[in-house]
Amino acid sequence: MDTVTSLLNSIADVGRDAQRGGYTRPVYSTAELDLRSWFIEQAGRRGLDVETDRNGIIWAWWGAPQPGALVTGSHLDSVPGGGAYDGPLGVASALAAVDELRSRGVAPLRSLAVAVFPEEEGSRFGVACLGSRLLTGAIDADKARNLRDADGNTFAEVARANGLDPAQLGADPEALARIGDFIELHVEQGRGLGEDGPAVAVGSSILGHGRWRLSVTGEGNHAGTTLMADRRDPMVAAAQIILAVRQVAAAQQGARATVGRIQPVPGGTNVIASRVDLWLDARHTDDAVTARLVETIHGKAQKIAAFEGCAITLTEESYSGTVHFDPGLQRQLENALPGAPVLATGAGHDAGVLAGYVPSGMLFIRNPSGISHSPEEHVEDADADGGAAALADVLEALL
Repeated sequence: MDTVTSLLNSIADVGRDAQRGGYTRPVYSTAELDLRSWFIEQAGRRGLDVETDRNGIIWAWWGAPQPGALVTGSHLDSVPGGGAYDGPLGVASALAAVDELRSRGVAPLRSLAVAVFPEEEGSRFGVACLGSRLLTGAIDADKARNLRDADGNTFAEVARANGLDPAQLGADPEALARIGDFIELHVEQGRGLGEDGPAVAVGSSILGHGRWRLSVTGEGNHAGTTLMADRRDPMVAAAQIILAVRQVAAAQQGARATVGRIQPVPGGTNVIASRVDLWLDARHTDDAVTARLVETIHGKAQKIAAFEGCAITLTEESYSGTVHFDPGLQRQLENALPGAPVLATGAGHDAGVLAGYVPSGMLFIRNPSGISHSPEEHVEDADADGGAAALADVLEALL
């Protein structure tokens, strides 16, 4: 029987990023495709029946697919230079939990599936949890088809190249109806569990969060011949906007706002940019506060841009309101894991999208570093294997 640690060790060389450190596994990249093949192989070894649906979600079934099934799983894609556990921990734990249930002699009274959702991080096409959004209809299919990656490829083109029919992308009520309950195990992405005490927590809620693109347009010109007084430099405006984002968020208790990506056009060393795109991530437990936060940032950005002779546009790329997991299912998880603490999280997950449509819950596994979306993300081997056992306990109770 495989342990979570041995399963993760078997993919430890897939998608290593020599430049950033950690792992870079964008959806439908060679690395992510290799991981999808790995999962299909592992599921096959366990006698699970594997299918890939029209949105690219992989389902591995123990028992015939039918409405009301118990589903667990996570994702395999990563942010650029991400850690080894964000996503794959949940998938490996689900496989190990299936092994554990069989070793206990559990005979499921309803079907169980392990699911792998594509583009959870949104690192390639800019929309987080794209697979679960498509499944539920939380994103318009035409919008999804027209999303573009950094190389200009549309999601429709990439989907077609990977065996999907772009015309069939979108809400899938039949597949959604097969989910009776969804449980996602994930590495904790903060220090809520601490270094002592239980290594497994039950999730209670997810902070409301969204992504917006701020595009600052100015006048492209020659860096050597354009006098400082004659410039309309969007990079100068962008720098001030980034500082304003920090200032606005720091003034609002409980708010988080981040500019983690900036892209100048055309991007030459000796060129004054004509446009600079900034991507803003903003979060708060109160959705109204998040909206005001973004509105305030936009207002300050407009003034900064105008002062520099530039213009600015704000485009919402994705938004998920604060999610509270199904209270009845949460109680069942707590009953199955006596003494497990209950944690809220500031990170988005497929479980958060699915929670609006089916009873959903989460388990978090201790991360002693408290760091995530970084090579320093970590889970101790004993905690990883204990997490799979806890997942098996939960699944057994629900089965």
